[in-house]
Amino acid sequence: MMLKGNVPILATAFDLQGNVDLESIRKLVHFLLEQGIDGLALFGNASEGYALTGQEKAAIFRAVKEISGSLPLVAAAGGASSRVAIEDIRQISAWGANVAMVNPPSVVKPGPDEIYRFFDDISVACDIDIMIQDAPLMTGVNMPVPTLVKLCQAFDNIKYIKVEQPPTTLKITQLKQALGDSIGLFGGLNGGFLFEELSRGIIGTMPACEFPDVINAVLSAWPEDSEKARSLFYRYLPFLRYGVQPGLGVAIHKEVLHQAGIFATAVVRMPAKTLDDVTRRELRGITDALPLAILGRKSEFA
Repeated sequence: MMLKGNVPILATAFDLQGNVDLESIRKLVHFLLEQGIDGLALFGNASEGYALTGQEKAAIFRAVKEISGSLPLVAAAGGASSRVAIEDIRQISAWGANVAMVNPPSVVKPGPDEIYRFFDDISVACDIDIMIQDAPLMTGVNMPVPTLVKLCQAFDNIKYIKVEQPPTTLKITQLKQALGDSIGLFGGLNGGFLFEELSRGIIGTMPACEFPDVINAVLSAWPEDSEKARSLFYRYLPFLRYGVQPGLGVAIHKEVLHQAGIFATAVVRMPAKTLDDVTRRELRGITDALPLAILGRKSEFA
């Protein structure tokens, strides 16, 4: 499997008029490449992918690809039916994505049989590697372990699962026991359970993009120095936790990027919420207490 390690979700920059700011996005990609990442994911929830037009996605992907070279690129794709999903997946594949991150349809909530038929349709029609995003907090669709195991055993192009159903640790253990190393398991939820998920067998994580140095340090320490990995993780846990608040997470990520001078603004698109002054002060208090490469402070990981 080509994908592993630190695969952050790329945030999307907007100018004061709400238009996509490609120059700020390029600055962010350069920062991430300088820090050393193992892949990059586009159009996920933390990217505000739900609020981007097809033309905007095409322009963003093209700008990222020009800079990232051979770095593996994951792109969220899908839809409310298999026909819509197939069209979307074929599009990101044509752009040059290496992996399609796919949620089950969620407008009409599918059961296990409908989920199986959905992934059957897209697996037959699309030849790109697929990552199933198991995120019922976002989609409202529950995919039990037996359903995920059945999908992975039935379709060769399903290579990865991003496990985001709390408690992620229990589900990762159950999937690992059933599938072994045949499927790459990734953590999500902004890395909020990264240490425990590493202990359970994930091969990587897909957090927000403003703290790659923190994720790299934890991954580098694990498993040879698990106590160092634990200590680093626990130190930064308040920051990770703060960035996973429903509705506010996107604005929190962007506020840090704006503070760093990488994004020209912290503008978000509806339905994401803008930070109030109290939340902004709380966030500043957390980031003032922690060394972060993005804020230009001397890294404690050097």
